[in-house]
Amino acid sequence: MGTTAHKSGAVAWMHDGTGIKDHYFVVPLDHGAPRGEKITVYAREYFAAGGEDKPWLLYLQGGPGGKGSRPARVSGWLGEALKQYRVLMLDQRGTGLSTPVNRHTLVERGAPTAQAQYLRHFRAPDIVADAEIIRHLLGSGPWVTLGQSFGGFCTLTYLSFAPEGLSKAMITGGIPPLEGPADQVYHATYQRMRARNREYFKRYPRDLETLSAIYRIVRRDGLLLPDGSPLTVGRVQSLGMYLGGNTRIDALHYIFEEAFLPGTDILSDAFLGAVYNQVSRAANPLYLVLHESIYAQPGAQPTAWAAQRVLEDYPDFNPTKSDTPMLIGEMCFDWYTELDPALIPMAEATEMIASYDNWGKLYDLEQLANNTVPVAALVYTDDVFVERNLSLASAAKIANLHVWDSDAWHHDGIGEAGAEIFERLHRMLRTD
Repeated sequence: MGTTAHKSGAVAWMHDGTGIKDHYFVVPLDHGAPRGEKITVYAREYFAAGGEDKPWLLYLQGGPGGKGSRPARVSGWLGEALKQYRVLMLDQRGTGLSTPVNRHTLVERGAPTAQAQYLRHFRAPDIVADAEIIRHLLGSGPWVTLGQSFGGFCTLTYLSFAPEGLSKAMITGGIPPLEGPADQVYHATYQRMRARNREYFKRYPRDLETLSAIYRIVRRDGLLLPDGSPLTVGRVQSLGMYLGGNTRIDALHYIFEEAFLPGTDILSDAFLGAVYNQVSRAANPLYLVLHESIYAQPGAQPTAWAAQRVLEDYPDFNPTKSDTPMLIGEMCFDWYTELDPALIPMAEATEMIASYDNWGKLYDLEQLANNTVPVAALVYTDDVFVERNLSLASAAKIANLHVWDSDAWHHDGIGEAGAEIFERLHRMLRTD
């Protein structure tokens, strides 16, 4: 621990009496070279009044490239968790108040080859190694974790390489395939998205007519988004991210309702703003840059824009083969780095990440098969982002993991019914 440091701020109090404290940790960029370059990882502590000495729960955020949650008020799963724990919200390396990775900072690394080499240190094993340093610096014994989506991926990495750091673990919508290429993920999720599109447009049939009209106007008029970048059919398709939630599908309907200025074929600023908010990676560039690398395993072929390659097998999603292509979900394409001002300076390095073929291990299958840490995992039956069948296949390979398979929510269930979900998962972990 001699190469690390920890600074914490004074306690502040939210309006509801919840205490919060800032923590800054200095960690190695490369955990294989602990005396080398250092970066800062930030985390925010939350505790109920009088709960300053409760045991720790580490929240592992979805992503990749997602910073820790910034709740304006304590409710949902966090409110439930604070009854028993102090909660640490981690800004995973490269995000939020941690040493940032973005179009400004990455170019300072030098040539694209140097940028890509730097980016290779921002995957789940690096995040877990950070968490272990942080746990020791906080003086915590093995702690409890809650991992949402990509945070669940990180949980399985934790169980693989540092299980001694965990007492219990909870996962929501976040059990990835443990083996195989990224292609399998996109074959599965395109099929899930097809079913979800059909479900949505059966519920709101007029929205399909609206979408068809939008595509026609976009192809004809060469429009721009509020940041001056081009509006394309593919970027409109990205509104399909709304289909990953229970109530967000109604929010998508409201976007389509206001797509045109009344009585015209002019797309409204409200609609253009909604598309911009969905496709811009200004706030989380690592989501695009590292997205497919979260599936990259040793000995496998490069991910090489797997979602884009697999698209050729799904013409109903392909804007070059369909007049009204279906809406897409968590699929990343190389054109993002050609169109988004936040990504354009990172394009060459991103391409190098996509073509890289020498990744380290994400999981230890033998360790997972012999896991002794109690794990409770919620698998969403109709999840369009982390596909159920792939999740269940992985869960069957992990000892001491208990699955709750539910069709009550979609991928954002933890945000919709967090208290209920947390309480049940926590109950599943009880060993007494």
